[in-house]
Amino acid sequence: MHSRITSFIFLITLGVVAQQQPVSAIDSIRLNEVVISAKSILGSKFEAKNRTGSAYFISPEEIKKFNYTDVNRTLRSVPGVNVYEEDGFGLRPNISLRGTSPERSSKITLMEDGVLIAPAPYSAPSAYYFPTIARMQSVEILKGSSQVQYGPYTTGGAINMISTEVPDNFGIFLNSSYGSFQSGRIHTQLGDSNKNFGYSVEYLNYNSNGFKQLDNGADTGFDKNDLVAKFKVRTNPEAKIGQEFEVKFQYSDEISNETYVGLTPDDFESTPFRRYAGSQEDRMDTEHVQFMGTHTLKFSDYFRITTVGYYNDFSRNWYKLDYITVDGEREGISNVLQNSNAFEAYYNIVSGLSDTGANDLLGVKANNRNYLSTGIQTKLDYHWVGVNTFHDIEVGLRYHFDEEDRFQWVDDYGISNGTMVLTTAGIPGTNANRISDARAFSSYALYKLKYKNLTLTPGLRYENISLGRSDYGTADVERRGTDLSERENKVDVFIPGIGFNYNFQNISLFGGVHKGFSPPSNQVGEKPEESVNYELGTRFSYAGLTGEFVGFYNDYSNLLGSDVAATGGTGTLDQFNAGEVKVQGLELLLNYNLLPNAKNYILPITLSYTFTDTEFQNSFGSSNDIWGEVNAGDELPYLSKHQFNTTLSLEHKNYEINFSGRFNGAFRTLAGTGSIPDNERINSNIILDLGAKYRYNENIAVTANIMNLLDETYAVARVPAGLRPGLPFGIYAGLELRY
Repeated sequence: MHSRITSFIFLITLGVVAQQQPVSAIDSIRLNEVVISAKSILGSKFEAKNRTGSAYFISPEEIKKFNYTDVNRTLRSVPGVNVYEEDGFGLRPNISLRGTSPERSSKITLMEDGVLIAPAPYSAPSAYYFPTIARMQSVEILKGSSQVQYGPYTTGGAINMISTEVPDNFGIFLNSSYGSFQSGRIHTQLGDSNKNFGYSVEYLNYNSNGFKQLDNGADTGFDKNDLVAKFKVRTNPEAKIGQEFEVKFQYSDEISNETYVGLTPDDFESTPFRRYAGSQEDRMDTEHVQFMGTHTLKFSDYFRITTVGYYNDFSRNWYKLDYITVDGEREGISNVLQNSNAFEAYYNIVSGLSDTGANDLLGVKANNRNYLSTGIQTKLDYHWVGVNTFHDIEVGLRYHFDEEDRFQWVDDYGISNGTMVLTTAGIPGTNANRISDARAFSSYALYKLKYKNLTLTPGLRYENISLGRSDYGTADVERRGTDLSERENKVDVFIPGIGFNYNFQNISLFGGVHKGFSPPSNQVGEKPEESVNYELGTRFSYAGLTGEFVGFYNDYSNLLGSDVAATGGTGTLDQFNAGEVKVQGLELLLNYNLLPNAKNYILPITLSYTFTDTEFQNSFGSSNDIWGEVNAGDELPYLSKHQFNTTLSLEHKNYEINFSGRFNGAFRTLAGTGSIPDNERINSNIILDLGAKYRYNENIAVTANIMNLLDETYAVARVPAGLRPGLPFGIYAGLELRY
């Protein structure tokens, strides 16, 4: 506790010094720079504020303020991040950085401890697995030109989540909470280090009965488990060449009674938290295993080589209602809920108002898939100092393989008195039976030059990608190859970028230009997504007010859309060319302590605002109605034009009270322009959260949280099948123990 208070006082002092001195006087060129961990992009808020591109570091203290397990809530205070919710708990987020398509966070580079963490980052990047944010120590968000270090997705940016590190000293941590909807959490860690080795074992369980109400009264919640174990050995501190090797094992599983089935507008208006009887069998069942081995050669504080081998295995089966058949005529659940009056007989079955007849049924698809992502990467980082200059060269190499194995089927159900009964069990492999894979070699070089108050960072990334698919067909479930079809698509691309930062008195100017890139699918001849991205911004510190203001402009020459079920597609993940698109926007971040002269209290306030404007430059009809009929001048769907967030905290050494407010502007679910039609609109909402902590002593603390303080009822999604609600008002209390 005392060490945390001391660190906090040091940061406040540094902030005061920054307000009183020119930025150049505290710029890192004046400091004895060292190489940061290979797991990190930034490593600290100080490093984030001195990047040549826009960046944000969410510290451990920020993560703990509200005890969030929902990554949507954790990220919403970061300018440039656009998130639309889905299930109310953040189990499968949809994240956009600077106007990239948010569907399943598939257009940004997602990492945990510096390693790609999406289930199959190249061949099937949709993030149906997402690490639990509650077990993270910090989160790093990088935007702008210097992100060419982190690929393959370089348009919007990269998010890197840093898992809890091995502690420097023996410690035990326990955080437990319980509250609304019978939601419980227990998070514990045990670890220690000495001169030559260290270890950490961490366990997290998060569960809830859910806030939605199935017609038959069944559970609509989830149960998630996370286990992480780390062990590291290292040479003596006085060794001429320092070496360290760390092994990380992570296991997680999830069972969630979650569905894509929402409600018709009339039903949402009257009973927003209802779930139809026809969704009672919907369930997501997942299992994730990760192994990482990290070896570090430390020749000095200025020269380090780090090599990481990684293996991620993810399996999931999302069992969910797909269609209804009435008198031999089949309709998808999306069409039924969008046009319930036209498909009244179908609606009556899914809502449990009618029993199925002899020729009626509900088709429930087993979206059974296995993912593999494995590879090895190495990074060399070397610093040197000249007269009034600082130099840093970073070179990285990675060989990566991933694949997605689809082996799906459909089971037929009847429904009687609101209860679904299995009538015909499907045969695995008869709905989808194929393997998609990717082999990728990537490398990059980034050079940083600091001369007095000027910093330049030119960089170049190279990606060589081979994407393939082997489709065995739905008649060859044993995969003998009797009806095998194969295809392959190759990409070879250089991705340049350059950024700059110049420090004036209490203000800095930064910006850059870089190439945006997103890999295509395995469809033969399909071109990758490409753009040229610009940003210009300033960071400032004056009279206690600090902040950042950035403008960005992304010029897409070829935007790629994806057939993702989450946004109304069929779930094939096939991509299609959407042509030229312009995305531009503004990001604002302000920080101020409202009690600058108080001795025992601080009252920091943070305000952030993001404006995102998008426009298609050509007309086309998107396949499967994912975006609808697109005309030049239309806006991209799923992106709020305006987002505003504020946090206000009253902090004392014995307690703290934290308030968070978010305004999320309305967005459209199909491309269009002008006012948004009611049947394509997700309305704006204002959500307030409250968190509090009382420290009884240095070992014991009591926590309390209120989510959605005003109990606003709001929709978070309209696709793929009806309106779904956000998390309603909830109260949670907990106990935190540290030793």
